[in-house]
Amino acid sequence: MSKKLSDEEIARKNMGGSDRVKRTVFTKEMKEQGYTILIPDMLPIHFNLLIKIYEKYGYKMELLTNRSRNVIDEGLKNTHNDACYPALLVIGQFMDALKSGKYDVNKVALLMSQTGGGCRASNYIHLIRKAVSSQFPQVPVISLNFSGLERNPAFPMTPGMALRFIYAVMYGDMLMLLYNQCKPYEVNENETDRLLARWEHRLGKLLDKNDYLLPKPIYKAMLKDFAAIPKNKVRKPRVGIVGEIYVKYSPLANNDLNNFLISEGCEPNVPGLMDFVLYCCSDLLNDKDLYDKVTSSTRIYQIGYKVLLHFQREQIKVITDHGVFQPPHDFEHLRRCADKYINQGVKMGEGWLITAEMAALAETGTKNIICTQPFGCLPNHIVAKGMSRVIKQAYPDANIVAIDYDPGATKVNQENRIKLMLANAVF
Repeated sequence: MSKKLSDEEIARKNMGGSDRVKRTVFTKEMKEQGYTILIPDMLPIHFNLLIKIYEKYGYKMELLTNRSRNVIDEGLKNTHNDACYPALLVIGQFMDALKSGKYDVNKVALLMSQTGGGCRASNYIHLIRKAVSSQFPQVPVISLNFSGLERNPAFPMTPGMALRFIYAVMYGDMLMLLYNQCKPYEVNENETDRLLARWEHRLGKLLDKNDYLLPKPIYKAMLKDFAAIPKNKVRKPRVGIVGEIYVKYSPLANNDLNNFLISEGCEPNVPGLMDFVLYCCSDLLNDKDLYDKVTSSTRIYQIGYKVLLHFQREQIKVITDHGVFQPPHDFEHLRRCADKYINQGVKMGEGWLITAEMAALAETGTKNIICTQPFGCLPNHIVAKGMSRVIKQAYPDANIVAIDYDPGATKVNQENRIKLMLANAVF
């Protein structure tokens, strides 16, 4: 009779571990004991919705918001100096939190997402485990991935969870878009922030039930509420934010770039997370066309891509029909924009997506573009800086600047470079 493996042994086997390489694995018992799972700060709106989803399934989660210089210092102490800046910040934020005294390190776990692509982001989790194991060996590190990189019976990805995740991405994108198009123009201070908080709370309740499956009336209600915010008629320059996904979105990584632009009298225009999800999905489909590479997952990704694109187009249509706010770009339009300048086989990091986003922004009136460039992200530096020139040739009035983010770059220098760009802002 074969021996029945425990959850911990199954998880370690699925993660490629062994008895010789001991690793603390998150178990069902830890979930039942109320372990707090910490997640890094990247997309505050979206991640707060994801936390609500996991609460429905009995998990206790918390979004980290520690952003002091100590986060960078901890990252430098616990990461190789050649690791990219996003990896350094994620590890630093985790280590700073574990050392803060705020959490019981015997009842806490860490969560890190893995894309499964060629970027080192897929290897963050191993760097995190190495840093944690020497000082907090009892703390488990959990992988959140859709590509089968790791499987853990105590932290499964069920179809129900995956479906809620998709809707959370769409609702998060909608809130981010509406917030950025209202906040710079609000008459009553912080009214947009209060409405955002109310909708985050409301969406959390909707995701707990099945009401989230009817997005059109929810979108319309959101549009109505945000459109009702009193706004001034002052014309402000739009500034697009593109670049490496973590630094593009994370207030920790980009020194709160979104709010800085608003304080400087600008309207931020940040592409939604669904574009990145579709980008990752389209990579496998591109491999099929470019290299005649067909895997067991190809058919699944083909169906998934069509479903996700339908969800995005449904949202775009509702926004367009409403007529007040500028909708996001259709992902197929982004692919056509990319094809004018770069091959879709360029897929390491954010690859061709950066070029496509810059071109689409410039084409639709957002001529001022900041490309966020983290230290150590070679594909991003090559594509972003290399392709900005051809975008400027196609759109001579495009105002594009690359801003480097690394442990030695000061916030003052970054903001001064942005202010120089804004001095020539195109309306």
